[in-house]
Amino acid sequence: MTPTFRLQTLTSLFVVVESIRDFDEFTQDNNDIMLKNIAEDLRNCLPLETMLSSEHLALQKIQRQPEPTVHVDAFLYDEDFIDSLCEEGKMSRNYCTVCGSHQTAPLGFISHSFSLMELKFIYHHVLPDLSGKVLVDVGSRLGAVLYGGYFYSSALQLYGVELNGDFCQLQEMIVKKYQFTDRIKVLHADVCTQGSLLQNADVIIMNNVFEYFLDEAEQARAWEYISRHVRKQGSLLVTVPSLEDSLSGLQINIQLSPWVEEVPLNYDVYSEKDVDREALEQIHLYKIL
Repeated sequence: MTPTFRLQTLTSLFVVVESIRDFDEFTQDNNDIMLKNIAEDLRNCLPLETMLSSEHLALQKIQRQPEPTVHVDAFLYDEDFIDSLCEEGKMSRNYCTVCGSHQTAPLGFISHSFSLMELKFIYHHVLPDLSGKVLVDVGSRLGAVLYGGYFYSSALQLYGVELNGDFCQLQEMIVKKYQFTDRIKVLHADVCTQGSLLQNADVIIMNNVFEYFLDEAEQARAWEYISRHVRKQGSLLVTVPSLEDSLSGLQINIQLSPWVEEVPLNYDVYSEKDVDREALEQIHLYKIL
């Protein structure tokens, strides 16, 4: 091979690599845009606080927080969107500690959905390649985990298990509109009726799944059911918060060490200044033993 030919070959290889990189970036950007379009569709169907009247217990528990707390769905409203709503006077980040004065304090925000950043962290940096795998989102709510899995992973099948029929209808609307039916299936069901699905799942995701929606006895029942049926060796469990935090305070006898092993995560994968490190640190990964 002459030097000139070798140079031409290397140049051609460089062009191919750059083209692949450009295509990957284009695909990534397009996936982000699609998820933002879905978020816009859902915003148009829901009140600003993204809580439905059918969520009686969740509303009561939020109101009982020690400090004033509001629900802001992180999938629907990112920080820039919240800033714009605050500028328009439709939302506030603070509450008055003495009515009529200038003494203010930050409101507490809680979300029952992952943000776009958290979804990308889970699918790109927490979970392995999901080709041929089955993922189950317990308490799928608006379906953010399912849509993220559709765009950011190669999972064979994505199942959402949701007890609230109103949210199931919203998920079905999105699944049909965006033609996700080949890989996404939404089940209107109590997770405690889905033993076979749990037993065969390769990945199970649970984000603030029971605390705000079930009383303590029902939470204990659900966790005991899950610990009995999620036994596929090597399968993965993603939770927010940690299993230890979720189970603390419940009258329950689940021994974690014979059941799961926590997998350390690298929370420093994003270098951007606006990354919510605290939110990422709430995400925990476990391997079933």
